[in-house]
Amino acid sequence: MTFINLIQSVLAAMFGVQSNKKYQFDFQQGRFWHYAVAGTIFVVMFVVSLIFLVNGIIATSN
Repeated sequence: MTFINLIQSVLAAMFGVQSNKKYQFDFQQGRFWHYAVAGTIFVVMFVVSLIFLVNGIIATSN
């Protein structure tokens, strides 16, 4: 399992487009904690970026 594969799997899972074949491969080859940490980091980054986006839009509309 490479870092790129981990990132691809986490992003595909976040968008809900991961195939069953890839899902099975991930859980046979990867470790749970790698996916848990990567998923948590991506979710936090997504939420923070949405906060900045909304604050920027609100600031420009005033």
